[in-house]
Amino acid sequence: MQVDLAVVEGEDLDRRMGIFGACTSNMLNMIGVGPFLSIPLILVAVHGSKVLLAWILGAAISLCDGLVWAELGSAMPYSGGPYFYLRHAFGAQTYGRAASFLVLWSSVLTAPLLIASGAVGFSQYFHYLRPSVNDAGLCALAMAVCLINVILLYRRITTISAISIGLWILVVGTIVWIIIGGAEHIPSALRAQISGGYPVLDGTFWKGVGAATLIAVYDYAGYYNVCLIGGELKRPERTIPYSIIVSILMVAILYIAMNLAILGVLPVQQSMHSSAIVADFMQTVYSVNSARVADVLILVASFASVFAILLGYSRIPFAAAKQGEFFSIFAKLHPTEDFPHISLVILGILSACACMLSLSTLISLVIVIQAMIQFLAQCVAVVLLRRRHTEENNATFRMPLYPLPVVIAFIGWLLILVSTGTRDILIAFAITLIGVAAFLYKSHHEQRWPFELI
Repeated sequence: MQVDLAVVEGEDLDRRMGIFGACTSNMLNMIGVGPFLSIPLILVAVHGSKVLLAWILGAAISLCDGLVWAELGSAMPYSGGPYFYLRHAFGAQTYGRAASFLVLWSSVLTAPLLIASGAVGFSQYFHYLRPSVNDAGLCALAMAVCLINVILLYRRITTISAISIGLWILVVGTIVWIIIGGAEHIPSALRAQISGGYPVLDGTFWKGVGAATLIAVYDYAGYYNVCLIGGELKRPERTIPYSIIVSILMVAILYIAMNLAILGVLPVQQSMHSSAIVADFMQTVYSVNSARVADVLILVASFASVFAILLGYSRIPFAAAKQGEFFSIFAKLHPTEDFPHISLVILGILSACACMLSLSTLISLVIVIQAMIQFLAQCVAVVLLRRRHTEENNATFRMPLYPLPVVIAFIGWLLILVSTGTRDILIAFAITLIGVAAFLYKSHHEQRWPFELI
């Protein structure tokens, strides 16, 4: 299913990031501060039992959706990936143009929310180290995290790859340290998770598992980051699917092992009500000083997540602007370093402004908007492209067990929408309607589809 779109001719980005750099970029995006903050939330959702099931289900949904991204990204390895996926699948001059515009529209709105969620998470964990800092100070700190990452990313992609690898070592090292600290307790925690069976007919139990799985899916999110920078990858037809699959599997193993290590040491009731569960764990296993060191490393993890997300999403407005589908200023490359510096700076500033929202609001809005506008549409897109390109092409990745992963991913995103609050769904729906109106206005002004038919 190799696609050679005329719309991407002249893409000026350098393909310099290899497989290892792509994997580290994905994993930095996925881990962040999320799992360190959400373990108590998942425990509360399942009433302290069967946490392992939520993490496994979350990994399964993420892997199935990751296979959708992998096939699309391998066929269309361009920076700004989703913009091109939907444009080609639904018709570059008709419905695909509308769908890709909505992806761009949603990305410009959700990217700052997603980036800000990592920065706000950073400030919340910092509050554990410095309880005296007030809300205004924490908000200012979160804004500073966004702006500092703009400065770090304001350079060529090869340098960014080296920074990503260094941050990845710190992030993975933190989780491995946690796992080692509770390694001797993992077998007993595992036995506790699998004993007692699963009440298949208990609706309350499965409702709790569903709520916990939604949180787990958020913690896995980010495996697609490599698709957003496809135009800067070496051998992208191989790098994209490999890095997505490896990232999901590695992060799943780390998450599950870390949860078992913590639950094997801390009592469930204490874990459920902990505001800094890793610090409590480290203090129990090692010492107070070790807990403080762990806090600092978690801050590095959340900072690294902001770094990776801002890197990926800054390429989407750039890709659209290159094709004349967005404001031309976003298409500008740095005169000597060859990266989209205007897009990077604007998203960084918007992200800093979004830090004034609460973490729960940021997370909820991001998930609902992305699922409604982009992720469900991509599941349909991969089916349409499969039907259109029936001949096997060895140059691109084709997901195994097709169409089962697509069906699982589609149902998973639908369940996420059903499980969220009415407020967030209405906000996402309103954003979609405004995006449609903006697309129609732009098309009418340019006398393009659907107004060229009138």
